[in-house]
Amino acid sequence: MSRRVSMRLLPQALLLIAGACVAPSVFAQDLLIRNATVHTAAARGSLAHSDVLVQGGVIRAVGPGLSAPAGVAVVEAAGKPLTPALFGGITDIGIEEVSGESATVDSTLKLEEQPLRPEFDVTLAFNPDSVLIPVARLDGIGFTVLGANTGGGFIAGQGGVMRLDGSADPVGPLALFIRLGASGAELTGSSRAAQWMLLEQMVSEARGRVPADSPHALLTPAGRATLARYLAGQGRIVVQVDRAADIRQLLRWAGREKVKIAIAGGAEAWRLAPQLAQAGVPVFVDGLGNLPSSFDQLGATLQNAARLKAAGVQVSFAQRDDASHNARKMRQLAGNAVANGLPWDDGLAGLTRVPAQALGVGDRLGTIEPGKLADLVLWEGDPLDVGHYAEQVWLGGRAMPMRSRQTELRDRYQAPASSEPRAYSR
Repeated sequence: MSRRVSMRLLPQALLLIAGACVAPSVFAQDLLIRNATVHTAAARGSLAHSDVLVQGGVIRAVGPGLSAPAGVAVVEAAGKPLTPALFGGITDIGIEEVSGESATVDSTLKLEEQPLRPEFDVTLAFNPDSVLIPVARLDGIGFTVLGANTGGGFIAGQGGVMRLDGSADPVGPLALFIRLGASGAELTGSSRAAQWMLLEQMVSEARGRVPADSPHALLTPAGRATLARYLAGQGRIVVQVDRAADIRQLLRWAGREKVKIAIAGGAEAWRLAPQLAQAGVPVFVDGLGNLPSSFDQLGATLQNAARLKAAGVQVSFAQRDDASHNARKMRQLAGNAVANGLPWDDGLAGLTRVPAQALGVGDRLGTIEPGKLADLVLWEGDPLDVGHYAEQVWLGGRAMPMRSRQTELRDRYQAPASSEPRAYSR
């Protein structure tokens, strides 16, 4: 083929590559996954030599010796691990492409006037064709929660759970994201004490104790209505906080206002493990958090997750840095927590059942049980060991393409050399 013709066809080739990276299968597949080690992440635990029947995108049966109905494809698992699709953490997947390019980042609101806008909803900017989605899916990740990031105010805004199957809309209720402690102090008059003062005023406004036309109002009418929903228990407030003293104040505030909270980060959460367990507060910990990176994390320890779970706290995981581009590290976080005392089953639950339940989508995601969406991963080996990999991901019964922009580039530049430059021959 001439160089001239190749240049004409190049844009079409690139479109085909891009489509292969991001487009899931169109139709759900009815299938029977046979002879797997099924880690249900539910009350039944792990089931050796068991089968999972999927019809219409939903799990219909789980157990040994299931028969394949007519027309149902059979996947021979040969005893390999089968798990629910994993949680990708609190990320910007689909609302951030390149963190250094502001035009591709939609997770942060920065307003000079009335910067406290709980009504800000980052899911409205979600791009289901993001190139980050297939990269995450390759590591068995099937859902994530989009987290609003603090910009002009310590009340960041709302986010929601997104399935990485090409869907454009969140599943389940939204969550409100707040940052407390030293990292939020610069947004609250350089004092963490002011955070509680401002929260008190916002609660008073949302509960109608401050006139809507007050010249000192912090919230817009939409912001009042949004915060009022969370104060009524309609959705969870996810609080980024680390220091034990701040967590103690948070528990008192949440108990007084009767709101549902979760903690993200929680470097010193283990110091208040009994109180967190009693209050039913799930904690999304950094499983790699060991040495303090700030004065709020002096009590950081790799045994954080194990100590919390031993006290009865529901533990999941979240990364601190570059979570969107490195969602694959979630397995490493869980694996390190297991290496430091967290039971293996609880490590898997922290990537599946616990976040699904904490974020209000446990009726659909997070376990392998009849009636749940068929979001499944067949693994080559231990899913909490990063030396092993996902062989196949199904979301809603659809087999996801096990390739991404990264694998396409790998294959392109590993291809044998030809007489044409690579840009023309591929």
